[in-house]
Amino acid sequence: MLIELLAVAGSIVGFVAVTLSIASGLYYLSELVEENTELTKRLLSRLIKSTAAYLALLWLFDGFPFKLTLFSLFSYLIYYQNLKRFPNIDLTGSVFIATCILALLNHYLWFKHFNNPYVPTIDERLNPDFKLPHYPSFTEIASFFGLCIWLIPFGFFISLSANENTLPMSLSEIGPSKPPSSEENVKRSVTLIRFLLQIFTGKAKQLLHTLNLRTSGDISSSRNPNELYI
Repeated sequence: MLIELLAVAGSIVGFVAVTLSIASGLYYLSELVEENTELTKRLLSRLIKSTAAYLALLWLFDGFPFKLTLFSLFSYLIYYQNLKRFPNIDLTGSVFIATCILALLNHYLWFKHFNNPYVPTIDERLNPDFKLPHYPSFTEIASFFGLCIWLIPFGFFISLSANENTLPMSLSEIGPSKPPSSEENVKRSVTLIRFLLQIFTGKAKQLLHTLNLRTSGDISSSRNPNELYI
C-alpha cells in the first residue's frame, strides 16, 4: 500500500519536473529567437530546403509513397511563405492558417501510412525471388516524424511574434501615454512562447495575492518586520 502511494507521488513529481523543464527550455529558445531573428530566419529557410531535399531522397531510394511525398513538399512550400514577413507573422492570415492545417494533415497522413504497412500477398511470398520488405522500426518512424514532420512547424511556433500592446495587469504598469518610438516597437515584439509564459506568470501572481501569499518581490519591498510571509 505504501509503495503504491510512493509510486504515485514519484510520478507526480516527475511529471511536474518534466513540465517545468520543457517550459524553461521553450522560454530559453524563445529568448534566443527574439535576440537573433535574422539568424533564425536563415536557419528556418535552410531547414525547409534541406528537409524537402531529404524527403525527395527518401522517395527516390527508400520507396516512400509519391503522392504523400508530393503533398509534404507542397506543405514545405507553404511553410516557406511564412518567412516573407518573419518574425511578424499574421496569426489570422491565410498562409499561417494553411500552415497549421497542413501540419496536422501531414501528421495524420504519415501516421496512417506507417500504421498500415504494405503486406505482401501469399503469391508474392511463395515466389522464390521474394524479399521481405523493410518495415521501419519505432526509432526510424519517431526520427522521421521529429525531423521531417514536426521540426519545421515547431520552429515557427516558438518564433511567432506576439504584440505586448495589451491591458496592464496592475496600476503600476500604467504610465503617461506617449507615441511609441521605433525602438519601443521593436522591444514590444516578443515571441509567442514568452508572451504566453508572461501571462501565465502574471495570473499565478494574482492567484498568490488572492490567497494572501507573497512573492519574493513583495517580501523585499515590505518594511514591516511584523508581517509573516509564506
